[in-house]
Amino acid sequence: MREQSTSSAQLLEVKDLVVQFETSDGTVHAVNHLHLSLNKGETLALVGETGAGKTTSALAVMGLIDSPPGHIRQGEIWFQGINLLELEEEVYRSYRGSRISMIFQDPMTALNPVLPVVEQIAETIANHQKVSDAAAEERAIEMLELVRIPAERAYDYPHQFSGGMKQRVVIAIALACNPQLLIADEPTTALDVTIQAQVLEMMKELRDRLDTSMLMITHDLGVVAEVADKVAIMYAGEIIESGTLEDIFLTPSHPYTVGLFRSIPKLDEEVEFLAQIEGIMPDPSDLPSGCPFHPRCKYAEPICGTTKPELTTLSGDDHKVQCLIYEGRLRMKELPKGDLPNV
Repeated sequence: MREQSTSSAQLLEVKDLVVQFETSDGTVHAVNHLHLSLNKGETLALVGETGAGKTTSALAVMGLIDSPPGHIRQGEIWFQGINLLELEEEVYRSYRGSRISMIFQDPMTALNPVLPVVEQIAETIANHQKVSDAAAEERAIEMLELVRIPAERAYDYPHQFSGGMKQRVVIAIALACNPQLLIADEPTTALDVTIQAQVLEMMKELRDRLDTSMLMITHDLGVVAEVADKVAIMYAGEIIESGTLEDIFLTPSHPYTVGLFRSIPKLDEEVEFLAQIEGIMPDPSDLPSGCPFHPRCKYAEPICGTTKPELTTLSGDDHKVQCLIYEGRLRMKELPKGDLPNV
């Protein structure tokens, strides 16, 4: 098994990842030549509409792509200098829950309805750490208290908890073995705004206390602003813009990113209709040629439908965008200032 010489700060690096699913209707191109990296202690937000490939990318990192019908066709996933895709399944399994954990979208599907929550956390601990059942249960109760669930509720069942409390239990399970990487897939989508804010604040506190890096998957730019250090915008299975939080929020540069920001309602403006990006995400089994966004882009020129844009670095080493505008191949050399959102 190869080891990679990496910066001591780098925790995760995904290189040229391609994930496809074979169906009766043809090949679904879910993830297309994905590149992303995450340093120790950082939170990277992976942002995009439903169907962009965010969850599939996370499942690939976790080694949870069902085959068949799913296949990782090419690429590398380096974690702490080890290419996870070269590991035997048994070894890969030992990483899940101990070194890399994932919070799934719906806590009800992640929890066993017939077991008390403390037993579900203790089971995770016992599977990955050489401790007695009593020690695992004691640690499980500590984790519940860490996510602000009192010890007297440890033996309650999932149906006895509210949605926000269930999500806290799922977070406790994910963090029970102190993983180096926590993948959070839309962890607050099903929660109301007040509970969402509480859960996000708790996740930030736990991330800092346990020194855990986080890959946050979301479509909510408000969540991104709360937790992220870096942002990657995903569209049709590709990263089309990435950079620091300040890069993306202060100088969004891809037409799609700009469209996402312009669609956010503002409290100080009265409008009859909210701004929207025309059209829908392309069918991953029938992706357009050239730039995948060109059918929806109001700045598109004929070349956009035939030529695949490369990633162009805009500032420093972090801010990159995949658009022919910044390669100097369109008549337009930058987006009109009046079209940029006031974020």
